[in-house]
Amino acid sequence: MAEKTHTVRIGCGAGFAGDRFDAAQPIVREFAAKPGADYLMFECLGERTLAIAQQERVRDPERGYSAFLDRYLGPILGDVLDAGIRIVSNLGAANPAAGARRIQALARERGLHPPPVAIVSGDDLRNGFSDTDLRHQTSLDGAHLFDRPILAANAYLGAAPVRDAVATGAPIVLVGRTTDSALALGPLMHEFGWSPTDFDRLAAGTICGHLLECGAQVSGAYFADPGFKDVPDLAHVGFPIAEIAADGGFILSKPAGTGGMIDRATVTEQVLYEMHNPAAYLVPDVTADITGMVLDDLGGDRVAVSGVRGHRPPADLKATLCVENGWMAEAEMSYAGPNATARARLAGEIVTTRMRETGIEEPIAIDLIGEPPAPQGTGKAPEAMASTVRLRLAMNAQDREVACALIDELQALYCSGPAGGGGFRSHLSPQIATGSILVPRDRVEGDVRVEVIEP
Repeated sequence: MAEKTHTVRIGCGAGFAGDRFDAAQPIVREFAAKPGADYLMFECLGERTLAIAQQERVRDPERGYSAFLDRYLGPILGDVLDAGIRIVSNLGAANPAAGARRIQALARERGLHPPPVAIVSGDDLRNGFSDTDLRHQTSLDGAHLFDRPILAANAYLGAAPVRDAVATGAPIVLVGRTTDSALALGPLMHEFGWSPTDFDRLAAGTICGHLLECGAQVSGAYFADPGFKDVPDLAHVGFPIAEIAADGGFILSKPAGTGGMIDRATVTEQVLYEMHNPAAYLVPDVTADITGMVLDDLGGDRVAVSGVRGHRPPADLKATLCVENGWMAEAEMSYAGPNATARARLAGEIVTTRMRETGIEEPIAIDLIGEPPAPQGTGKAPEAMASTVRLRLAMNAQDREVACALIDELQALYCSGPAGGGGFRSHLSPQIATGSILVPRDRVEGDVRVEVIEP
């Protein structure tokens, strides 16, 4: 087969659920001005967000996709369809099929012709594993949690089904739980015809996806530390774009006129993020090795990446189990005026004493927000220097009523505690804990499906 010479551009429109909703717009404008083999990826799925989506799907079969789908895709949908830019995203969460139907409804609402949407399913292990079976798989971490009710169990799929979904020709691809980097590697496998044993190129595509998937982190946003690592115009930070060649080498950049910066330092910091072993970064498609990676700073917010190597992928797939983890109670009260710190500290002691006297032994986090630092030669105690201190108490408990007790005790200090307390607020939320297991690859991949949801 002849070597393909075209370049693929992939831009990242979001790096987590709740990332900036307008970040993709400069990328869309840049791609539309110079059309090519262009993709826009939205990486919006975490373990906890997937578990919440699973619960939503149980309550309503037409829910379970990302709650942010409308806000990310709605403003750009017409432009990307007109420009031929293809979207690949895990906004499908626990229900990619319902997400596809919502995209088509979104198009109709905007007077657009509804597009076909390719979806990938098969990551939900509860379709083929009993809860008992899941608990008996090899544990990576969190085994002590697995006796609790399981809310979700999802395997990390690789890039092959994403490649197959892109190959359908649908302008939008929605997946559930894949590795984040698969959102980039899948389109690259399709465009360049990379084989499942072309490990060096698969590794390069994986690292490309890894650098893109956290959005503005690689453009200097999470890198910024004023006076130490200064980054310009973070209010308008540009999200990254990768230009990838058929040999796997790629150049990182950002849209013209946007803030932030991309240089050797920002790329180095991002590539090491969440990487346990630089010589063996494990994903379902390949084991990537960046120990020989070369970063060439081209200037002008452009960094070339080469030298990534790859080896055989792991035998098993990683999966995340999400389980019920009781309740978190948070309660806050402000104390103002002279001696505010001492009064806030006393309030925390009162609540803790009363909780312990009723037999509640769960650890209570006590934070004094606004507590002044130790004085330097003022002759005044810190308590005398504070004008306002915010007391925050937090506690996890398996029983809801136990968690509520913390809230009740602090609220009672409006009249039963130190002087000058006010501005009480509280929040009670169900908690989710996660653990990781290994599952046999053949028990998962046989259930993976790619289909096109037609309008």
